[in-house]
Amino acid sequence: MKIPGFAMTLLAVVLVFYLLIVGEALLLPLVIAIAIWYLINTLAAMFGRLRLNKYELPRFLCLILSFLTFALTLWGIGGFLGGRLEEVMQVIPVYQVNLTSRLENLPFLDMAAYQERGLMQMITEWIDLPAYAATIASSFASILASGGLISIYVLFLFLEQGKFDEKISALFGAGGQEGDVRKIIDRVRNDIQKYISIKMFTSSLTGLLSYLFLRAVDVDFAGVWGLVIFLLNFIPTVGSIIATIFPAMIALAQSEGYSLFLLVLAGIGILQIGIGNILEPRLMGSSFNLSPIVILLNLGLWGYIWGIPGMFLCVPFLIILTIILSHFPQTRYISVILSSDGKLRVPADEVIDDFDFKPNMAALLGRDTNPEN
Repeated sequence: MKIPGFAMTLLAVVLVFYLLIVGEALLLPLVIAIAIWYLINTLAAMFGRLRLNKYELPRFLCLILSFLTFALTLWGIGGFLGGRLEEVMQVIPVYQVNLTSRLENLPFLDMAAYQERGLMQMITEWIDLPAYAATIASSFASILASGGLISIYVLFLFLEQGKFDEKISALFGAGGQEGDVRKIIDRVRNDIQKYISIKMFTSSLTGLLSYLFLRAVDVDFAGVWGLVIFLLNFIPTVGSIIATIFPAMIALAQSEGYSLFLLVLAGIGILQIGIGNILEPRLMGSSFNLSPIVILLNLGLWGYIWGIPGMFLCVPFLIILTIILSHFPQTRYISVILSSDGKLRVPADEVIDDFDFKPNMAALLGRDTNPEN
């Protein structure tokens, strides 16, 4: 790549990320709306595969059932959290005091090493449960505040989704690139659907088993922590670590000794390793083949740009980017860098060598492009 071309590409990347940051209030609700629209359509496709005496459900009925299922799920989660959120927020300061006291009295800590700076202050700054709770609450509150805008986006996406095929044909049909574009879209759709389906299953299993375990060992608000663990498992790598340490800290804060803390740490840790490191990779197979380091960097990047919502969206974004880049010879090397072992799912014979997005304006304007006429 020539230096001027590289400089223009770098400038374009910087500009895109700048616009993502300054346009968060507008773009993040749109991305969330696209995710909701995609989830509802995926669920509708699942309903469409159901058969009742060889009777296939019509598309509109599948969409209605999918929308109702999605809405009832959100309503159930919101009602569950709403009924316990006030109690949790009231007890969080008590947990903070107990947790600080437990950590300060650990027998292996050398108190002399912390004489210049109080250990209490260091621990409070490091493990500040009220601050973490306030951060999470503010993130969800901002999403709820944008609920009206998200709903409008979702509505218009459903109104226009019947026209997407026509737009693709109009943009790429005249240049003979329509088949290649549809192939990329199909691969992106299939991979994102597989990732979400597997992640939903493994996160639900982890959350359910964690709830049952926490309930069995009598940890306070086991249902809330089970739901939190379910959500955290959608955040790659870091989410699983937090989902292991967090309930252990809660157990330490509510108990007198350290036995419950060790029990919860071991129990949740075994669940996370068994499901996240053994079951999930077997289900995923070599479908995505993303580098763990790249995933962590991507997590930090999107966490910086869009906070907690960006952490949930970072892997789907990375999957989409890798698939698109691997289809073009000019950018295929970037996909190799993003991969775990350099092996790409898109074979070399599927690389689009002659793709040139220059829409045929005459065709778009409805003019006759045949030179004989």
